Amino acid sequence: MLFFTCWAGRKALVHPLGGDIPRLIAFPGVLLRELSIFIDESGDFGPLQNHSPLYILSLVFHDQSDDISGHLDKIHAALQARGLPPDHAIHTGPLIRREKDYEWLKMAERRAIFRVLVDFVRMSDVTHHSWVFSKRELEDTDQLVGAMSRELGALIRSSHEYFSTWDRVVIYYDNGQKELTNLVNSVFNAHLTNVEVRKVVPSDYSLFQAADLCCTLTLLRTKIETVGLSSSERDFFSTPKDSAERALKKGYFKTMDRKRFGV
Repeated sequence: MLFFTCWAGRKALVHPLGGDIPRLIAFPGVLLRELSIFIDESGDFGPLQNHSPLYILSLVFHDQSDDISGHLDKIHAALQARGLPPDHAIHTGPLIRREKDYEWLKMAERRAIFRVLVDFVRMSDVTHHSWVFSKRELEDTDQLVGAMSRELGALIRSSHEYFSTWDRVVIYYDNGQKELTNLVNSVFNAHLTNVEVRKVVPSDYSLFQAADLCCTLTLLRTKIETVGLSSSERDFFSTPKDSAERALKKGYFKTMDRKRFGV
């Protein structure tokens, strides 16, 4: 179904793309350039606890004119083949730990779903950026919010010319944490005039699930460098030839490094 919307006085034709990401085309026939930014987090704003010493923030950037419907079809097919709905939102943490929706899936099936999501990021024209904040070094919520605001603001300022080339920058977040919702709104709107922030339902956007993947891989890399992987993580990523650490570095971290924003 087609319908019209307006942005900055320009009439735009909106239509669904593969049931996942809409594309906006300025009327009549002029492309309205739109950048989508999908945001996800790992951690919380509460006091430091042994199970949650880090806060990770990940952004995934996508040019809406890039058709990713073929890549989305592969994700949907992979989910259906393993008894999950095609619009299932992949959560990589529970997938690795065999929790929730993945409790009854075999290791090979869970690995296949994870690989499909990694391949989706690798093959799509997307980039990402992640930060790791140590709650041991930040005494309270105010310091964490301040550190995150400074880092996000610095990224926007360093790439301000890039962000200014877009007619619209749309930020997608599921509003899972009020502190992050407020931070995203205030920082982006303080630096850019072409921003719109929307609440996203994870199952509706595979690129939001890509942000979840970035958070997970960033957390795994940090754990390798500090406290080490858990037993479930080692079991999930190890192969007959490689340890989990080596397999992650060879098969996953290198792929994500090539997709970093600004590289």
